Amino acid sequence: MPLRGAYTRQTMVQSFYMAHTCAMAIHWYPGHMHKAIREMNKILADVDIVIELLDARLPSSSQNPVIEKLRQNKPSIKILSKSDLADPATTSLWQAHFEQDALVKTLTTTLDQQDKAQRIVKLCHTLVPSKAKAHLNMLVMIAGIPNVGKSTLVNAVSGRKAAKTGNEPAITKGQQRIKLTEGIILLDTPGILWPKIENENSGYRLAASGAIKDTAMGIEDVAFYLAEYLIMHYPAALKERYDLTSIPDAEFEFMEMMGARRGCISAGGRIDLEKASAILVNEFRAGMLGPITLETPSMILQEDVIIEQQRQYKAAKDEERKRKFRSGRRDNQVS
Repeated sequence: MPLRGAYTRQTMVQSFYMAHTCAMAIHWYPGHMHKAIREMNKILADVDIVIELLDARLPSSSQNPVIEKLRQNKPSIKILSKSDLADPATTSLWQAHFEQDALVKTLTTTLDQQDKAQRIVKLCHTLVPSKAKAHLNMLVMIAGIPNVGKSTLVNAVSGRKAAKTGNEPAITKGQQRIKLTEGIILLDTPGILWPKIENENSGYRLAASGAIKDTAMGIEDVAFYLAEYLIMHYPAALKERYDLTSIPDAEFEFMEMMGARRGCISAGGRIDLEKASAILVNEFRAGMLGPITLETPSMILQEDVIIEQQRQYKAAKDEERKRKFRSGRRDNQVS
């Protein structure tokens, strides 16, 4: 079963996807991200709790495996940010999924709720009760991917404008320490991605959410991926938003219908797919389509199986290539 379109394109040949094991063509790993990972690794020994902000619309795809590896066995609070834009039923599934780990607590927030900021402080005291009881300072690292709302959360928790905010990824460039009340020192870190995104679907989801700059992936490709998923899982939302009498099965047909409805007409009367694509992606990001989540725990488990199959396939191909190379060298030496 292929990764992209795994839910609607069952007839596509699996071997094609196995032969093209997927490092996503996302040209986004600036030097400041590499530096940020090194700095996080240096300070982590002194950190008591890791707070990771996730996008509630894509909780797994927005979970940085680098951060998870660095965290090791430290307590963690996973905050599902932008929860007002996500499907609430699916958000509950993700919270239950993450909290299977006894060291993990979850919290949903829209980032403008001050009561949630206080709940974060209380959760920190719950996770490290020894320091709370001894009135010792607690170092809390806050991390997340770009454009997930981390700086906004820092400002909400601190009660002041301690971090820069914006709609573009990578606003925060370096670590900064912010002293809060009740013995908590918040360590703000830059939003970081990881150098290789193995799950093709995760790459598209990240691009659709705005975590990856629009210059890193083609807007049409992202929009077509998004349209395919929404046609399958949220057709009613598309029908209502774009005032359509019916939703076609194919994403190309939908994009043409939606583009015509929105006046995306180019020279010769053809649909301007680039303009229509920008409308769909931007309106999804703004929550204009309603509460939508792009992945479920069971979906990610299925994709993880495919990723592992791809790894094994690639390892077998690499080993076969090495075997042939060694065999060829022996034959040359004999001759």
